Amino acid sequence: MTTLTIQGLPFSVSPDGDPPCQHRIDNGALTLSSAPLTDLFIDPAGTGSLPDAGRLVGTPPGGDFTMSARVTVDFASTYDAGVLLVYAADRRWAKLCFELSPQGRPTAVTVVTRESSDDCNSFEVTGHTLWLRIVRSGRAWAFHASTDGQWWRLLRYFSLGGDDVSGRPEPVRVGFLAQSPTGQGCTAVFDSIALRAGAPSDLRDGS
Repeated sequence: MTTLTIQGLPFSVSPDGDPPCQHRIDNGALTLSSAPLTDLFIDPAGTGSLPDAGRLVGTPPGGDFTMSARVTVDFASTYDAGVLLVYAADRRWAKLCFELSPQGRPTAVTVVTRESSDDCNSFEVTGHTLWLRIVRSGRAWAFHASTDGQWWRLLRYFSLGGDDVSGRPEPVRVGFLAQSPTGQGCTAVFDSIALRAGAPSDLRDGS
């Protein structure tokens, strides 16, 4: 399996999902281009088949951590997005998305999937760039977004479940996704990628 080293991450990532995404790394920036009509979303109405989409994911270090990136998306079609992804299993994952809404507005969006997907649009953005951040804090996860990379809005605080019989959280992979559910492909550029040990002491104060 091909593994990739990305500047700022202490773990490697590998392609997963089908159809695969195209990817390249230039000067520390990761560019992902999705295949047409690709998404990870299980409609809570129970319609449609189990989705899939090409992504790059890897196993992060143990313990609390904070992973962030600045994401620039070449929006063309509704729901095109660049995504930071937490992936546990086929029906258990979470997405932090910079996505084009049905109203044609770039929007911070979160999706938490536990058998079916729980979708939430948070706030609209002017322009095609947004900072995204994943935090693991104990057994919980937090999603933040920022327009400047300094002040962070809490968008989602959640658990994916799936603990083993001893109560330990199951292993997860984290990484990057570009999606184009209604279009012919989407390109997203992730730069300023960083992961540091530890979580903010207050997930809600903007730090």
